[in-house]
Amino acid sequence: MTNLFVRKATGLVRSWSVFDAFVYALFSINLITLGLYSFSQMYYFGGGLVPALIVSALFIFFEIVVYAALIAVMPRSGGDYVWQSRILGGAVGFILAVTGWWFILWLWVPLYADMFRHIVLVPLLGILGARDTALWFAGTNNGAFLSSLLTLAIVSVFIALGMKTYARIQKFSFYGGMLGLLIVIVLLLTGSPEAFRQGFEQNAMEMFGAQPGVYEATAALGTNAGAALPFVGGGLGLIFLTLPYLVFFNLWPNWGATLYGEVRGATDFKRNIIGMTSALVATTLLGILVLYAISRTIGWDFYVQAGGAWWNYAWGFTTDAPAFPVWPYPALFASFLSGSRVLQFIVVALMSLWWFGWSGTVFLSSTRVIFAAAFDRLLTEKVAEVDDRTGTPIYALLLMVIPSIVVSFLFSYNIANFRSLTLASTLVIAVTFLGTTLAAILLPYRKPDLYRASPIAKYNVLGIPLITVAGMIFGGFLIFLLYQWILDPNALYGIGYSINENGFKNGTSIVYMLANYAIAAIIYF
Repeated sequence: MTNLFVRKATGLVRSWSVFDAFVYALFSINLITLGLYSFSQMYYFGGGLVPALIVSALFIFFEIVVYAALIAVMPRSGGDYVWQSRILGGAVGFILAVTGWWFILWLWVPLYADMFRHIVLVPLLGILGARDTALWFAGTNNGAFLSSLLTLAIVSVFIALGMKTYARIQKFSFYGGMLGLLIVIVLLLTGSPEAFRQGFEQNAMEMFGAQPGVYEATAALGTNAGAALPFVGGGLGLIFLTLPYLVFFNLWPNWGATLYGEVRGATDFKRNIIGMTSALVATTLLGILVLYAISRTIGWDFYVQAGGAWWNYAWGFTTDAPAFPVWPYPALFASFLSGSRVLQFIVVALMSLWWFGWSGTVFLSSTRVIFAAAFDRLLTEKVAEVDDRTGTPIYALLLMVIPSIVVSFLFSYNIANFRSLTLASTLVIAVTFLGTTLAAILLPYRKPDLYRASPIAKYNVLGIPLITVAGMIFGGFLIFLLYQWILDPNALYGIGYSINENGFKNGTSIVYMLANYAIAAIIYF
């Protein structure tokens, strides 16, 4: 290992347990924030959502094997950057990791903020009777931008407090969020479609000023928007076309890989696999259960139609404003089954913890990649300084926060069609993952001494290293995703340059992504 690292003592502290890493992985593939947010946007797909969840989880398991193995071999803060730079070369590691973990995460801030306003601010304000403020946050550009600033403030405080304190915040949010989800599931499984419809009509009018007949109007707007997403079915081909949108939610059980230099027991390959796989399996099973509960009481057709009515207008495909004037949040819908404002508030407040426990993921992993590059002296050494009390790389955090304000402004006010970049946030990170996957495939051959001395050397499939086999499977999945996103032959994702002449060509997305890679290359060279 002596020839791999110029310096060994990072100043970071191994303050997390493997359970802390499991909770972080569970929040990274967050069913309530990323999951419900993505599901509502997928209203026009033809592949069954439940089988898509299962198929995607099967491929993502091989991602877990790749990352668990690399962590066991080189458990260093910086993750993808460290592995790529040591196996593929410094230029590849820097350009891919800095773009995927630094620059593109600026774009994630307004996305986290959009979920913050829809999942936390708007429903709580509505329940408290602050209708005008709730609608201001839900439907205005100013509300979106203020949500981004609030998100940045919250996240900065969480991360500045250090890994140990953030682990406590995660655990509190985990237990409280799980309690809230249990209440939501019970409400949905014990309710009835008739009770939901009555509660929806009454609460939509009282909380948000909707007009009588809002249920039927929402269903009609969703149908006109092309709501078609089935609960199951749709055929294997349509299910696979659903995956490139679905993975916006669940491609991230490895999100904490850049932090494993600060996790105790990180060299234990099996424990790494168990931690991330448990998060993936738990999220997938909970997702299926929640979707089933939604179909039982809210009704699957109405759930999909409500998403179509909201996003068809939000994306500017129609001028018909949704009859239900806020994002169709299933936890809020479940609370409508109760006539008690106190119980409604408790349910939504507990469910809000899914956002608070997850929010730090937007910068926490990124700061460690920036730190690792500075530790290698590819960025000014000032960036590698950590706070003595909290162990936080403060200057790395500032390199995330300040540009995010600019990107959030562009996104909130849709300058240069910036809102169309949503899936680009996933595409660029997937390219980084592909670089790491290639490094994993080549590790036994490029660094044979390191590999043979590692705890993963004993794992083989028909004489081929397990890390190589898993890398080839997951790498193939990533190539499929990138083909669909970039060339988009069915015009489904809106971030590439479609090879279908009638498809959607997103020049803003292509220019933005190429500019990010160009800036990274300029910094490196």
